[in-house]
Amino acid sequence: MGILLSGHLAVVQLLALLFGILAVMATFMISRLKGSTQLFMLVLAGVIVGAFFQALISLIKYVADPQDKLPTIVYWLMGSLTGASFHDLLIAIPLIGAGIIIIFLLRWRINILSLDEDEARSMGINVQLTRWIVIAAATIITATSVSLCGIIGWVGLVIPHIGRMLVETDHRKLIPACISIGAFYLLLIDDIARTATAAEIPLSILTAVIGAPFFAYLLRKTGGKWS
Repeated sequence: MGILLSGHLAVVQLLALLFGILAVMATFMISRLKGSTQLFMLVLAGVIVGAFFQALISLIKYVADPQDKLPTIVYWLMGSLTGASFHDLLIAIPLIGAGIIIIFLLRWRINILSLDEDEARSMGINVQLTRWIVIAAATIITATSVSLCGIIGWVGLVIPHIGRMLVETDHRKLIPACISIGAFYLLLIDDIARTATAAEIPLSILTAVIGAPFFAYLLRKTGGKWS
């Protein structure tokens, strides 16, 4: 929408951030059942909201100018670090850094959130509040990142499972491992995207080409069990 209406990078980044937060809030609100949120409903709500926003993106691409706006929209959706500048990083670092610090400080509580809700409450954890804080922090990190470089898929799906293979499922170790491995992986992919051909390859193409077969290999090897 930002590219269609304005094209100014600041507008694109602001709308990407706002609608990213809106999408997660809508997902969480839809998933609430009689005051509680079930994991299964959260996943289904995410699928519904994702499909709805994807339809809106398709509508925007349909009405966009095919000579000017449409190629820009398509390229942005494929993800690239080319448009990110030092000025953008100065704005994004406080948001991303705050989200990372919050999740890092709550990493031991995330272990407890994986238990049954009644069991987690018996250990003195406010499940709903903790879940809201973790979701809010992860949303800020993700939405801010997307606002800078577009959509780069498969990183958040593959890297946590690689981390589990290395340090198992204890989030006190898994969170730092994911931060380090994810940063290294994206830097490596960006280097390949810039040097493999004369023109830079969009990052989401490489992450999907590498990530999808690797994830299939992990499923085949572990049967979906990561511990």
